[in-house]
Order: sequence, then C-alpha cells, then structure tokens
Amino acid sequence: MPLVTIDVIKGVFSDEQKHELISNVTEAMIAVEGEAMRPVTWVRVMEVEQGDWAIGGQRLGAADVHAMAGEKAA
Repeated sequence: MPLVTIDVIKGVFSDEQKHELISNVTEAMIAVEGEAMRPVTWVRVMEVEQGDWAIGGQRLGAADVHAMAGEKAA
C-alpha cells in the first residue's frame, strides 16, 4: 500500500491544484506499480503554515513561493 505525502506551504495551491496533484501522483504510482494498486494508493497533501518552512535559513510564505515561480502577487 503506497503512501505518498506532498508537503506544501499553506496558501500556495488552490483546492483545484491540490486535487490535480493528488490525481497526477496517483496516476504516476499506477504507471509504476500497476492498476491493481489503485485502490490502495494513498496520496495526501500536508500543508505547512506560512513561515514554518525555510530555505537557506529564510522563512517562506505563499507570496515568496509565487515570487520564486515568477508569478505576480494576488
């Protein structure tokens, strides 16, 4: 029973994007493990509070991630 955990900063992905992540990761696992594993393939998105995630000692929030991706702030 595969369990895939995707850690993201809260507020970076919309509900629709998280659903797409779950669907695509499930399909990737099935491509490797075979269709029989679909019913027991678990994928979860774990959201970390903004500021509780850091790179190189610099705390990050959703706006920082969007800026790194070259997106304009909402």
